[in-house]
Amino acid sequence: GRHEVWSWKTASKESLCLMWQKVKVQLMLSMSFLTALFWYCRRLYSFLAQLLKRWSNYLQRQLIRNLSVLPEVDLLGYSAREWKGETKQAKQMREAYEELFRSCHIKYLRQVRRDNYSVVRAVLFQIFSQGIPFPSWMKERDILKLPEKLLYSQGCNWIQQYSFGPERYTGPNAFGKLRKCMEALKTNWAEISATRDPEERGSMCNTLFSDESKEYKLYEAIKFIMLYEVVEAYEQIKSRDEPVHNLFSLLFARDSSSDPLSFMMNHLNSIGDSICLDQVELFLLGYLLEVKIRVYRLHRFNSEEFQVNYPDEYRREWNEISLLTEDDRYYHIPLFRT
Repeated sequence: GRHEVWSWKTASKESLCLMWQKVKVQLMLSMSFLTALFWYCRRLYSFLAQLLKRWSNYLQRQLIRNLSVLPEVDLLGYSAREWKGETKQAKQMREAYEELFRSCHIKYLRQVRRDNYSVVRAVLFQIFSQGIPFPSWMKERDILKLPEKLLYSQGCNWIQQYSFGPERYTGPNAFGKLRKCMEALKTNWAEISATRDPEERGSMCNTLFSDESKEYKLYEAIKFIMLYEVVEAYEQIKSRDEPVHNLFSLLFARDSSSDPLSFMMNHLNSIGDSICLDQVELFLLGYLLEVKIRVYRLHRFNSEEFQVNYPDEYRREWNEISLLTEDDRYYHIPLFRT
């Protein structure tokens, strides 16, 4: 009996040992698998994180590269980089920038792409980024109908000769293209001005002003609104129904813009292609957008023309935006800090 008990215990012990050996092997295999899996997942996570970071940096570089209005830079640092040397012009420009920094509390600027849409871009970017709403007259009428009204109601079939900046296109499709430009302006302006969060609004502006095809539509819409206002003023002058703003008298006094057609052919059609807005057209731009445009003209430093308002007659309730120019051709956006 004692031998049988010993045999049973031995057999049980051996069975347990065998079972443990099998379980131990399985546990070691499982632990090895889990360790390998953990190592693999960790490497995969690290790889994906690096890939995501690189992709994010690439997108940011592409966005900045495509931005037509660059992020803010230090004003005096920009001046030192752009105007090195001891020439008379370089010294005057550095002095002008120092005056802006010291007296006007302008600490930073945003560079605007140097093309022939520069001033329109700088103005419209500030209107959008500040959330400035539609001008009062634009709230009262549908701007989408302006091309139709000009073509059919007022018989201006010559708008088929309208050119879209670098795309010097003329023909019967001009009406449809103008309609799309007006739609782009109305839609984007309404959407951005309705956004109350400044950071979100800034992000929307950066996205919009990094897409050439979209932003060019906005500028062409602004150009067409300028043309429409000139036609309206010209008709009022001819019919003598009501007085018009003095700026229209200045505009029509030029030999090159004595009527709306010559204004379009000799001025508007070339804006964005070979010329920028001149001083009279800046007056018109501020007037129709109902904003006071204050321009710091650095090449006019130490003169009465260093700071100029466009238009010089404006209503108190109009919003104010600021521009900075070194040559009355290309414009940047000054940023104020108290």
